[in-house]
Amino acid sequence: MAGKFEITKHGDSAFTFEFIVDEKVVGTSPEFDKEDACKRGVKAVKKNSRMKIQNAIAGDEEKTNPKYLVEADGDKVKFTLFLQTGAVALEGSADSEAEVLENIEKIGNNANAAQMTMAEVVLSENEQKQIRIDKLTALQNAGNDPFEITIATQTHHSNEIIENFDELEEKDVTIAGRIMTWRDMGKANFIDIQDRNGRIQAYVRMNDVGEEVFKEFKTWDIGDIVEIKGFVFKTRTGEVSVHAKELRLLSKSLLPLPEKFHGLTDTDTRYRRRYLDMIMNPGVKDTFIKRSKIISSIRSYLDNLGFIEVETPILNTIPGGAAARPFITHHNTLDMDMYLRIATELYLKRLIVGGMERVYEIGRNFRNEGMDVRHNPEFTCIELYQAFTDYHGMMDIAEALIRNAANEVCDSLHIVFNGTEIDLESPFRRLTMVDAVKEFSGIDFASFMGDNEKAVAIAKEKDIEIAPGKATWGDILNSFFEEFVEANLTQPTFIMDYPVEVSPLTKRKPDCPELTERFELFILGGEYGNAYSELNDPIDQMKRFEAQMKLREAGDDEANMIDNDFVMALEYGMPPTGGLGIGIDRLVMLLTDSYSIRDVLLFPTMKPLD
Repeated sequence: MAGKFEITKHGDSAFTFEFIVDEKVVGTSPEFDKEDACKRGVKAVKKNSRMKIQNAIAGDEEKTNPKYLVEADGDKVKFTLFLQTGAVALEGSADSEAEVLENIEKIGNNANAAQMTMAEVVLSENEQKQIRIDKLTALQNAGNDPFEITIATQTHHSNEIIENFDELEEKDVTIAGRIMTWRDMGKANFIDIQDRNGRIQAYVRMNDVGEEVFKEFKTWDIGDIVEIKGFVFKTRTGEVSVHAKELRLLSKSLLPLPEKFHGLTDTDTRYRRRYLDMIMNPGVKDTFIKRSKIISSIRSYLDNLGFIEVETPILNTIPGGAAARPFITHHNTLDMDMYLRIATELYLKRLIVGGMERVYEIGRNFRNEGMDVRHNPEFTCIELYQAFTDYHGMMDIAEALIRNAANEVCDSLHIVFNGTEIDLESPFRRLTMVDAVKEFSGIDFASFMGDNEKAVAIAKEKDIEIAPGKATWGDILNSFFEEFVEANLTQPTFIMDYPVEVSPLTKRKPDCPELTERFELFILGGEYGNAYSELNDPIDQMKRFEAQMKLREAGDDEANMIDNDFVMALEYGMPPTGGLGIGIDRLVMLLTDSYSIRDVLLFPTMKPLD
């Protein structure tokens, strides 16, 4: 159980302090004038305040009229609270109260009383849990078990009441949600109820709900889930509220929520206990609502273009469609190893062979690789394939799809990510990889197209590392792109015409066989989409698989395996096809200004605690 103070300013020269225990206001000071604040504070502490504060900590609010010592300390205001275990100092920022505090006399006679820490007056989580279990047991013994309730009424959400106050004033409503704050004024209480769409204040008075109900109500806690029936009104301060006439406890919270002053800020805890993160940080829930809207907008856009959504296997006998290390599992009945899919590509292209013409899948892929702010082993991707088009057609779809998603969740097509403005409204730039490398490094790879020896020499001259088995013109071009270009692609840019060495499933350019009809979309130096004019020549495809197998045998465990069944599908004939893949998680990061991929995954991969 945690105690703290909050300052409320009244005009230019007076203020009060509220003592809050476990989010309940259990005592409010008299209105102090700045000239006599300290004198009255000292007097209050000396007037037998210890027992009253002990009552507050014990939860007996009716006996509580807490007093405390006030002292100014630079830009802080320090409060000294007397408890059965001694005294504790709580500090709070007083920047906004500087004009009030500047004349408060410093007090030094209790300096030694301020050395204890809050840890000495905060019950452990297990102790707080036991107190709440005892309250639950008392309710159950009285025949009021909240966990026996199977259904509740909710006629309106908080935002509906607030936004439509003129229509709903003095009308009866029923709200349901979680108690988030509690202001105890004795026989009248104000509580904030949080539901799916926000918060609304409820006013609970003994004379309105009855003495017995009110007595039970006073045993409830922050975090409990309740149902409140009443009428809509505005308080004297103008806050839209619900005046309670009936109350019902729907679910007892056995664990305390983090206290609201500090909230839930530890990122590790936020990711592990996403449910708690969403309770304490409303913006988190908004991010995942936007994620849902983004995915819905993608589906709607593609459905309107005549695409069919399909589902393909997650357990694969051969991992294909990308250069990545797979997760391996074992099928007991078939007694064979299988792989979690790393991409949906090869199955979707089989469907193009089968005549579906326009297909897409939004689903999870799994890659047993590193983790950072842009990578998670389990991630969501959209892959789509369209017959009788090429990678230029895929560029048009990618640009429109992203713009359509931004329209759904952003106020503007000029969005901000981590302080940088991104223009999604203007046409995305289209630049070949060769031209991009020339622009940012000064090296014109087109002037020595396919010359491996010269590429190696220039790489050594520029201190570009050459990986084993990758001393080719195409591999080195790709290395130059990664070294000199990627980080400079802030605004949306399609990088086109990748070398064949790094594009094993892509159709070659007819007029330049060293390059392929492939593009990647870059924004803020990161890749957001990958697309091809799909390779449909089964003979060429088999040769590329064989080249990949040689890399695999040389130790590259991300190189593709040979998929004979896929080659057989191509042998039956696949029409010219464009294919596109976009990482959903990264797109959501971009459109919600989320720095880490874990911020857009409901339950990101985490190492278990010991």
